[in-house]
Amino acid sequence: MVSFVTPPTSHLEPQDTQKLALVRHTCAHIMAMAVQKLYPGTKVAIGPVTETGFFYDFDSPVTFTRDNFPKIIKEMRRIIKANLPIVREVVSKDDIKAEIVNLGEPYKLEILNSIPDGEIITRYFIGSPDIGKLTKSDVEVEPSLLSPIVIPPQTTWWDLCAGPHVNSTGEIDPNSFALESLAGAYWRGDETKPMLQRIYGTAWETPEQLEAYLTQKEEALKRDHRKLGQELKLFSIQEDAGGGLVFWHPRGAKIRYIIEDYWRKAHLDSGYELLYTPHIANLDLWKTSGHFDFYQESMFDSMDVDERAYQIKPMNCPFHVLTYKHELHSYRELPLRWAELGTVYRYERSGALHGLMRVRGFTQDDAHVFCLPDQIAAEILRVLNLTEQILSDFGFNDYEINLSTRPEKSVGADEVWELATSALIEALNAKSWNYSIDEGGGAFYGPKIDLKIKDAIGRLWQCSTIQVDFNLPERFEMEYVAADNTRKRPIMIHRAIFGSLERFFGILIENYAGNFPLWLAPIQLRLLPVTEEVRDYCDRVITTLKQAGFRVELDNSHERLGKMIRTAELEKIPVVAVIGMKEMETQTLSIRTRKGGDLGVLNLENLQQKMQQAIQTKSSL
Repeated sequence: MVSFVTPPTSHLEPQDTQKLALVRHTCAHIMAMAVQKLYPGTKVAIGPVTETGFFYDFDSPVTFTRDNFPKIIKEMRRIIKANLPIVREVVSKDDIKAEIVNLGEPYKLEILNSIPDGEIITRYFIGSPDIGKLTKSDVEVEPSLLSPIVIPPQTTWWDLCAGPHVNSTGEIDPNSFALESLAGAYWRGDETKPMLQRIYGTAWETPEQLEAYLTQKEEALKRDHRKLGQELKLFSIQEDAGGGLVFWHPRGAKIRYIIEDYWRKAHLDSGYELLYTPHIANLDLWKTSGHFDFYQESMFDSMDVDERAYQIKPMNCPFHVLTYKHELHSYRELPLRWAELGTVYRYERSGALHGLMRVRGFTQDDAHVFCLPDQIAAEILRVLNLTEQILSDFGFNDYEINLSTRPEKSVGADEVWELATSALIEALNAKSWNYSIDEGGGAFYGPKIDLKIKDAIGRLWQCSTIQVDFNLPERFEMEYVAADNTRKRPIMIHRAIFGSLERFFGILIENYAGNFPLWLAPIQLRLLPVTEEVRDYCDRVITTLKQAGFRVELDNSHERLGKMIRTAELEKIPVVAVIGMKEMETQTLSIRTRKGGDLGVLNLENLQQKMQQAIQTKSSL
């Protein structure tokens, strides 16, 4: 039961990420303070930290545009340069409620009312609050802030907040933040509630970090898989069919076929067997698995078939479990390694859909290992080795590893958790991989390893997940016959390497900026005929190359040579062969490559050898 929706993160963050979070949280408050001062009548909602910055939601009589940004930034810098203290106050629910009502802040009031009775409530001031209303124990101020400070008029602002923040606005570099974009956002994410205006910003500790981030962001825009997917005719999202449903066009489908073919061979070579399972099942199956109770919001509505409820699958796991249960297994048969490219369907709000990265229908490269307790470490290591092999072949060699351990609420005996967690650690140590530990971050049904890959411009993407599961074997009463002839539960390991084909394809597009390596390119070679007289020769070349397994085509545009070369460059064709009368007479081809430029004249046999070598080594020609 694994979901893969994590967005990319930046590699630009400094080591002191805790300080950075304080800077970003404080910048969110500073922006809200600036907006409310500049645009009277504006109400504030929430303003959390994001992966690269912050945002705040506003209900304002003013419709914000990017033209408002310079004015807001100027006011934010004024607040920062005033070096105003950030003051924390513990408040009672009744007292603060009266203030909020007096201010006319309905969203603050709703937030306050949602806080359980007895829970500590705090607010943070920018600037000096009315100290006469506070006790010494209520206000927590760093000693360095007790010295006199000159506060410009109308600079005190506050919001309900759990904190923490920096000690004063002066700790933020006024040149290390920027406002980035605008979006609409329903209050509480509920489409029946008011639409608010969300302003996104980014903040860093130094101007140099901000500049590096903006440069990376500019490069990321050039690599946007949605834009390149259209330009290169790879895929589309057809709104006539519904949002979040991917249409693979011929060129994209070629790449998908290559990826799937590679994936199947790699798994068969690694000791897996392949499965195909249905797309729907009786609703009772999803109740047994727990999805109906714990995952229902992400599932599509059920359908009636023969007066029984059926559910389109959001996961493949229960199907693999039923396959296992079809017959009783002996301990001698374990481990069983079963893999499937299984298409699943999950409901996502329309506002959350994003190209190939977040969709409603996608194909997971799912696999499950059913093993004995003492086989966990060896199987995890085998999965890590296969993960490294596959990701490396696709050009990803830099990873960030995270080990998530037992949460407070969990199922399974202590000794099983200890065994599984130790096995994950043993496998990671055998790989000599550095990893971070997320204490208590595992699922309730077992510990896990998450692997993020770093792309060509340094962004991290969540892809591979390895999850030990004690829950499904118990729910489905899975068994094997042990050596002493008793019945015992197998250990179940979920794992996915790509996460989903759609999302991984989007990552590949952005990593390569559409310039796929020769072995992945949908068109590996395009022939450019200079005159009509050479077309028969071109056809013979194409026939020979296609029979040898290369993906090759002829430019039939009848354009001038310069235009044909330019078109091939725009379509990111790895290799082109210019063929004129001279090439036809000498039975050769003039070769140009996207990366290497002009390679000179080659005969067909030499070209095939070079291309085959580049494909086998997954390198450029």
